[in-house]
Amino acid sequence: MTDDGWEWVGHVDKSRLIEATAEAARNGAGRSLEAGDVEQVLDALFGTVERPGTIAKALAGGESVVVGSFGGFDRAGGTASFRPGKALTEYLQGAAE
Repeated sequence: MTDDGWEWVGHVDKSRLIEATAEAARNGAGRSLEAGDVEQVLDALFGTVERPGTIAKALAGGESVVVGSFGGFDRAGGTASFRPGKALTEYLQGAAE
């Protein structure tokens, strides 16, 4: 179990990610976000089958996308790649201990 009270087992699908993100926003941000709001943001950011998201559009336009110290996305040929940033790397290294 993580320090946020979630027990992550196996893989996290979109609905579980939405649920966890909405809960984290309610508990930490002081402002309530409903699951539907989180889903709209994820769809806008990452895209859907019908519509590319803002990350895909930026990559298609030749841009790199950096999400703070979480990491960044680049385009290499016809695929996208992700580089974990310092905060994500340090968190995962600490979580593995």
